[in-house]
Amino acid sequence: MGIRLGKILKQGLRLTLVMMVICGLVYPFCLNVFAGTFFKNQSEGSLIEIDGKKVGALNVGQEFTEDYYLWSRPSSKHYNTYSEVGSKKIYSDGSEFQGVGSGSSNLAATNPELKKRIKSDISKLQDKDTGLKVKDIPEDLVTESGSGLDPEISPQAAEIQIRRISKASGLSEATIREIIKENTREKFFGVFGERGVNVLRCNVEIYKLMKG
Repeated sequence: MGIRLGKILKQGLRLTLVMMVICGLVYPFCLNVFAGTFFKNQSEGSLIEIDGKKVGALNVGQEFTEDYYLWSRPSSKHYNTYSEVGSKKIYSDGSEFQGVGSGSSNLAATNPELKKRIKSDISKLQDKDTGLKVKDIPEDLVTESGSGLDPEISPQAAEIQIRRISKASGLSEATIREIIKENTREKFFGVFGERGVNVLRCNVEIYKLMKG
């Protein structure tokens, strides 16, 4: 019985070591080589460059506050963008930096703090465009995504920002609309998912045209 048990334990140990080597070393190595060879851009984070400088990632959103740029949807993490004031790190709204991360505030629909923030976001949009009506504001411009790092907004959310961007940037509304169109992802096979506008890509094009 003892000999048989010892044999079983040895077999189990050998199998464990073999699987550790295969799953922990061989498989990740082959996967990295394959990804680095055939999907180089994606494996490096789908980074976007301007004049040789990396300015962001295609699939990770950023916080833009300038009037001449397309704004992303709200984020409780402010897309991990903060400023240093003395010994403190603060978000653009003055709240304290919570550390690098992702996620939403998880506030319930009846929470007064959520209603207060939504009203503030609506006021901010209307202050920049006095002709904008509340009923015309898409919900993704006043609600957070689950990750808080969403790189896209809806075409409707992009459309209502065109007047503000045009006025601040000096570019025509037609030019801004064309940039948005060129950077809109269509539904998968024309059926699945929703259309989305990549905010960073649009802002890169706006920057280039403003720079001349």
